[in-house]
Amino acid sequence: MKSPVHRCRDVEHGRGQAGDGAGANCLQPEQRIPISKDVITSSSASAMWFIRDACGIVCAVITWLLVLYAEFVVVFVMLLPSKNLTYSIVNGTLFNTLAFLALASHLRAMCTDPGAVPKGNATKEYIESLQLKPGQVVYKCPKCCSIKPDRAHHCSVCKRCIRKMDHHCPWVNNCVGENNQKYFVLFTMYIALISLHALIMVVFHFLYCFEDDWTKCSSFSPPATVILLILLCFEGLLFLIFTSVMFGTQVHSICTDETGIERLKGETGKWGKVPCREAMQMAFGGPFSLSWCSPFTGLSCNKSPPEHVSVPQGEIIKEDIIEIPLN
Repeated sequence: MKSPVHRCRDVEHGRGQAGDGAGANCLQPEQRIPISKDVITSSSASAMWFIRDACGIVCAVITWLLVLYAEFVVVFVMLLPSKNLTYSIVNGTLFNTLAFLALASHLRAMCTDPGAVPKGNATKEYIESLQLKPGQVVYKCPKCCSIKPDRAHHCSVCKRCIRKMDHHCPWVNNCVGENNQKYFVLFTMYIALISLHALIMVVFHFLYCFEDDWTKCSSFSPPATVILLILLCFEGLLFLIFTSVMFGTQVHSICTDETGIERLKGETGKWGKVPCREAMQMAFGGPFSLSWCSPFTGLSCNKSPPEHVSVPQGEIIKEDIIEIPLN
């Protein structure tokens, strides 16, 4: 999430910077095309992914505590004391299901590799092993010394280049990129839904308590009940607005095939965009189905990355723009 403590960390390609050398200046514009992301795959596709960032860890813990607080107020302040058993069962089941899906989506977004490019593979031996055609140009990230696929950006928090990086979100303690954007979209959607549901229940509970005796509508004292409900109302309203905006922004980015960083840097039109329907299928893992709403399904329509092959060892190439064949 970009707000309220949004950190969109990126050190860009270095294309066209002074000091790239005369070799870059003699390249024709149509030749300066980075190699496809399908050639350079993530080195941690099957490994556990977790970013050790203090701010991100704190924000992630706060996210879980806020959801658990809403759970406490909804269950123990509003539903259990209710005299209407059907009302309590229906709303309790719905709220708990949405809260579980929200936390599961948060966990998947936080612990899924967003599309990190292997570090330190900008060596002559590795580039030669890619068997690229003469005239192609590849780009090296000066921060993590990796060969950057097209549309990859460097995140200074993750300390990696991320494919189709949208932004770094401290609330999920991870970048939002090619491999975990679905889970981030689901997280914002489910948080918005439980916020809306909680607000509706708070309104009904206030109306019920005003018509009845306050001492009978809650197991807590009237002042404590009012304070707990007001805090939940404030939390629900704040996160309903916040996550609804983020959900709409992410869906718009997917449909336009344009990440937040690309829009911010004005990089639009530098790649062949896909239609909205195809972009949504790529992001959510296939044709529209209920699996789109599940944080437990993978991205089956994405090309399976090849098994990890050790990068040939060698000295890191100094140039940021590398023309094939190598000198």
